[in-house]
Amino acid sequence: MFSNKENINMLTALLVAHGIRHVVVCPGSRNAPLIHNFNECDELHCHPVTDERSAGFYALGMAQASGCPVAVCVTSGTALLNLAPAVAEAFYLKLPLVVVSADRPAAFIDQLDGQTLPQDNALGCFSRKSVSVQEPCDDTGRWHCNRMINETLLECVRNGGGPVHINVPVSEPLFNFTTPSLPVERVIRRIEPVADTASLEDTLVASFVRARRPMIVIGQMKRDRMPHDIIETLSKRAVIISESLAYTLHIMHFDEAISSLKDIDEYLPDLILYIGGTLVSKRIKAFLRKAQDADVWRIDDDGDIHDTFMNLKTVVQGRHEDVLALLASVCADTPECGYVERWNGMLHATAQCAADYEPAFSQMAVVKYFEEQLEDMDYDYDVYYANSSSVRLANIYADHHVFCNRGVNGIEGSLSVAAGHSVICMGMVFCVIGDLSFMYDSNALWNVCLHGNLRIILLNNGCGGIFYGLKGLEKSPSLDNMVAGKHAASAQGVCAQNDIGYLKATDMSEMQIGIVTLLTSETSRPMVLEVFTDAFEDKKALDEYYRKIAGTILEGVAKPEFIPR
Repeated sequence: MFSNKENINMLTALLVAHGIRHVVVCPGSRNAPLIHNFNECDELHCHPVTDERSAGFYALGMAQASGCPVAVCVTSGTALLNLAPAVAEAFYLKLPLVVVSADRPAAFIDQLDGQTLPQDNALGCFSRKSVSVQEPCDDTGRWHCNRMINETLLECVRNGGGPVHINVPVSEPLFNFTTPSLPVERVIRRIEPVADTASLEDTLVASFVRARRPMIVIGQMKRDRMPHDIIETLSKRAVIISESLAYTLHIMHFDEAISSLKDIDEYLPDLILYIGGTLVSKRIKAFLRKAQDADVWRIDDDGDIHDTFMNLKTVVQGRHEDVLALLASVCADTPECGYVERWNGMLHATAQCAADYEPAFSQMAVVKYFEEQLEDMDYDYDVYYANSSSVRLANIYADHHVFCNRGVNGIEGSLSVAAGHSVICMGMVFCVIGDLSFMYDSNALWNVCLHGNLRIILLNNGCGGIFYGLKGLEKSPSLDNMVAGKHAASAQGVCAQNDIGYLKATDMSEMQIGIVTLLTSETSRPMVLEVFTDAFEDKKALDEYYRKIAGTILEGVAKPEFIPR
């Protein structure tokens, strides 16, 4: 029988799954449930050593002799610090040492309780990775605990190996050994590094070929790293999901489409291959997190663990261009599969609805008209969209690559980064930005280096309009002034003091004239078109758009024959 502590059972199961066979154990009460589990597990061999200072080096010698990771388990308090010399030696010798320390719950740290000190990251720079795995209380906590243990054990053997630290807070009572068996835990594997993609033929390639419902998800990506010809080949075999921040073949209205799908299982993939950075769409992340039976792969230059869909199985350390080229080579002559046909039918119907929809005067109408007119320009250009509402509108209408500060998704610097781009770029640089982002970063215009190739569309609805779309927040009296930042500011004064050309629009006609002027005027200084809209009309236009999309999907325009999973 094993402990009734979930974090301890998860750790035990994952130590075994990651190939650890030897554990050096030191006496103690707080770590007794850990020692009990390790001793109960047939795959683990426990070696008792009383002195923690010596125990660390015992484990080090075992790691040297076996060439495999070895764990050392200590109780709470200064017992952990006694391992520091061995951990430092393991760090410089690049030996895979797994330090497992028991701990008291965080609430008791620094409260004059016995054998307690802050143990998180106590081994400092000598530990390649340090995590604290709390006792989980829900599914998100279990996922987090599983992911952290996987990440840490993978780091232990990465790039030659090194020491890692897993801290395990344990609440009382400590000694309930009532669990009959260890859980079957998800194991994340890393294939590293991929210099010869042929090594993937028995793993990723085989899985991709077997999959009946494959999907390739492409997050934000540098423009010059998008292999368009390869993506086009793969689009016959797999559903391609990408946003304007990783522009591939055309606009993909998947966010709108899945907003009406709810729990329609036939659209869920059985294999997900994720490349690139972040995704703007919260819907696609929530949707793919429902695909818990899917085989999820991640391609990453550094081999880092990004478990965005909460079901990652394997990380391939390598260039996504090389991996995608390998997959394309094995499916170049493959006919379009039924799963792809189903998705393409739905996306085509959604795209047609998007093209036909004519929003009333609103921020949506501004972006739609700007993108339509931009297509007719015969000069080189780059386009930045600020975060929040702006970049979400870009995903509806921008039929080209979009730049955006999406690494952290903050509103600061959205104008400055576009301004910096324009200083060393010969072509036109456009920035579509909301009022709060603009005012926050208006000092970007306080610069004598700026030229006439910087053109800005300022969407001013007097607040952070996106907050009015958050369900439940409308009930808060704090919404207008404190959350949404309601204001009556204009950019006219900022533009005047910085010698920036200024245009404004308050209706559809003025907006359209302003955009044409912005696109075609020749000037030696930047220009700003400030479009004043109403936040509630902006929300109304977007809501109506999604209602029309829902009607299209629910009428069955894109519901071909069901293909079993």
